[in-house]
Amino acid sequence: MISPRIEIHYCTQCRWLLRAGWTAQELLTTFGDTLGEVALVPKVGGIFAIYVEGDLVFDRKTEGRFPEMKEVKQLVRNKIAPDMKLGHSDSSVKSQTAVAVKTEETEENSCPNV
Repeated sequence: MISPRIEIHYCTQCRWLLRAGWTAQELLTTFGDTLGEVALVPKVGGIFAIYVEGDLVFDRKTEGRFPEMKEVKQLVRNKIAPDMKLGHSDSSVKSQTAVAVKTEETEENSCPNV
């Protein structure tokens, strides 16, 4: 794939331009000359979606949340440069279950009345 195009669709009504711009900046910094273009596409209706070469890789409405930046980098990398190393962004995202268990353990162990 030569000079891939990334589109970040964002909702102007929700004022998500800064989030879209930050995402674009992070992708340009990470992938540099590997990218041909990163386009910010204003929309309405709560849209925040990322497309690589026309393929949807993340949609806020479908996922019910905004993406973590390392997740965005991994999704883009998987499409345009699967062999590229992302350093610390290659580590897996902690699951909510693991975080909840750790929180319960910490709370149990930190009780002064035990």
